[in-house]
Amino acid sequence: MRKTALVLAALLAVAGICVMLWPVFTGQRLQADTDAAVQEFLVERNEPEQQYPELLAALQEYNRQLYAEQQCNLTDLEACETPAADLTAYGIDDEIIGVLEIPAMELTMPVYLGASDDHLAAGAAVLGNTSAPIGGANTNCVIAGHRGWRGADYFRHIDRLQIGDTVTLTNLWETLTYTVADIQIIQPHEVDKIKIQQGRDLLTLITCHPYASGGRQRYVVCCERTEVR
Repeated sequence: MRKTALVLAALLAVAGICVMLWPVFTGQRLQADTDAAVQEFLVERNEPEQQYPELLAALQEYNRQLYAEQQCNLTDLEACETPAADLTAYGIDDEIIGVLEIPAMELTMPVYLGASDDHLAAGAAVLGNTSAPIGGANTNCVIAGHRGWRGADYFRHIDRLQIGDTVTLTNLWETLTYTVADIQIIQPHEVDKIKIQQGRDLLTLITCHPYASGGRQRYVVCCERTEVR
């Protein structure tokens, strides 16, 4: 009887350790997957045949139209899955449009078009009905990320960012460098806070707030590029 109790206690202890370590294992796996996606993107981006001129023209037109229509379809932060373009139609099967680098957060991750559940699970994602990530005047590319996801950090440490910090976005054509200009906490319905601002080239990071709160509010970091083409 005593031996059985000892075996059960040992099994429970092992099970408890496994439960505690599971987020570590899954987080390491997710980090490895995002690192691999980033490296594959950067390698393919440097291949001369991968210039995608038709895609660039389509995204430029999308941004112009979005500004002209004053983002009339951006009505709710929860309804932003529709991408600016179907990347698979241009031969980009992994649907990665760029790589986001944030030194202050020690973060590098792939960026997808459209904030679907699958995209947010795999990296960061550009909200639908916000500017495509190609820069330019009258744009605001809003990039969402989970405040931690299955053991991976993702945007968990977004509160480390301070005014003046650098954020870079490497797309298929160039690397855009932005500087943190403003930090806000907003409500999910306050879409005006993330809209395009006339004449400015903006990149906005957005995630749930407070951490592990279930998304009652949104933590918003607005970054600006001053060398606008």
